[in-house]
Amino acid sequence: MDVPLDQPETWLLGSFIFILGACVGSFLNVVIYRIPEGLSLLHPPSRCPQCHTKLKAYDNVPILGWLWLKGRCRYCAHPIAARYPLIEAATGILFVLTFLAFGWSLKTLGYCLFLSWLLALTMIDLDLMILPNSLTQSGVIAGWIFQGAIAFSQVPTWTSPLRGVMEAFIASVLGLWIFDLIRLAGAWAFKQDAMGGGDPKLAAMIGAWLGWQMMLVSAFLACLVGSIIGVGGMALGLIGRRQAIPFGPYLALGAAIAAFYGAQLLSLYQGLLGL
Repeated sequence: MDVPLDQPETWLLGSFIFILGACVGSFLNVVIYRIPEGLSLLHPPSRCPQCHTKLKAYDNVPILGWLWLKGRCRYCAHPIAARYPLIEAATGILFVLTFLAFGWSLKTLGYCLFLSWLLALTMIDLDLMILPNSLTQSGVIAGWIFQGAIAFSQVPTWTSPLRGVMEAFIASVLGLWIFDLIRLAGAWAFKQDAMGGGDPKLAAMIGAWLGWQMMLVSAFLACLVGSIIGVGGMALGLIGRRQAIPFGPYLALGAAIAAFYGAQLLSLYQGLLGL
């Protein structure tokens, strides 16, 4: 479902959706910082990490707050990383793209949530090379609920949500098993951990949200992009042959592409095989 771009209402609504996404991105910054530290997402309120002064509401306005402060704390002038407004802007853009692709639909709401989950996991994996269980496991459960809701919206009977949840459950198990096997095989072949323990759980989450076919498309895209960057990085001397590289961001990227274009990619693949 494509949204017409030549309508003024689309631009007005798109602006609102971008602002909503930026606000969600502001919350994601909290998630990215606090979840790995085992801190509460609600307490204490937002504060400067350097002087610990509680921030005012106007300092917390997404994107604009950072610009107003010129990237520094109002109270101690400590630099505030540019990644905060960038994550807010990225989330806003993802929300707008999702709306433009799927319009007013349950899928838009669900995919905005799914992409937010992926963005938080990506940043944490890039920072610390971990994928917290609290995020991947809650993401799996949310994906099951989403698939149950999608199934009910398509066929409103009492059995359809059960069917949707069961299919999502099977896709989760398949993703977990496949990546666990890859992880074990890689460890045996290279005599060291070839993949983190969180990657199979992320694959299970992707399966829950997108189904087993799109989970496989996501995995293929992740391996393709990861191989290109890995080989290119080694050729340029930027990556060592046995240097650990987080795979979660590649999986997240593959899942995002599959969410928008997975059906077309799968159709193209089947066409090439004459299926």
